[in-house]
Amino acid sequence: MLISLHFSKTAGTSFGKSLKEYFGTRFRRDDDYPIHQSVWQRNQKAIKLCAINTVRSFAGIDCIHGHFLPLKYFGLSVRIPTWFITWLRDPVERLASHYNFWLRMYSPNTALPLHRRVVEEGWSFEKFCFSPELRNYYHSFLWGFPLRGFAFVGITEHYIEDFVFFSDKFLTGKTPMFSENVNPERNNNQYVTNTALRRRIEAFHALDMRLYNQACELRRKRLVSSINRRVFLPPKAA
Repeated sequence: MLISLHFSKTAGTSFGKSLKEYFGTRFRRDDDYPIHQSVWQRNQKAIKLCAINTVRSFAGIDCIHGHFLPLKYFGLSVRIPTWFITWLRDPVERLASHYNFWLRMYSPNTALPLHRRVVEEGWSFEKFCFSPELRNYYHSFLWGFPLRGFAFVGITEHYIEDFVFFSDKFLTGKTPMFSENVNPERNNNQYVTNTALRRRIEAFHALDMRLYNQACELRRKRLVSSINRRVFLPPKAA
């Protein structure tokens, strides 16, 4: 079973589309949208569903992708072989992308509670970044589930290269790559160019910065290991 955690604005929509294309009817979308619930509500829900999923049948399902706390499916991993995977992006840039996405895609008929508050109360970007509801977004999702519990953590800034690695290692055959929910008005430059503001945001989201740096280090070690395997691989027999 492949359990794919989707953090908003980390290319998760594109990645989910690739997984759906690959797994077909064996793919399931699951969205709890934890940031729209209180900390107590989302954590208690994850604990409850973790126990339920220990015995629940997932016959015919090989991949689950969406917004949820990964602890929700930890019970499943006790019973069947399970790979947890996710993508991380520079936390400051992720926040900026998330803010712009919510402003750009707002619909009063479908917006969830926090999204509605941000838009209808006219939050500035700084209020969004320094709000308690969004502080350490990654860390809040990973409550009760350490980063080392993931078999794969891709880095969004290296999406193409990491996607190819993931596809080669975890899937068989070629997997289509998509580009969804991209801001049409943005070039490839950073969202946040003010150094002082960036440092303040990084300090406020220090736990997320630590997770992101750990993920980047895991990627670096993976690349070094891959290079070493190629260098020391014995030549094929003639």
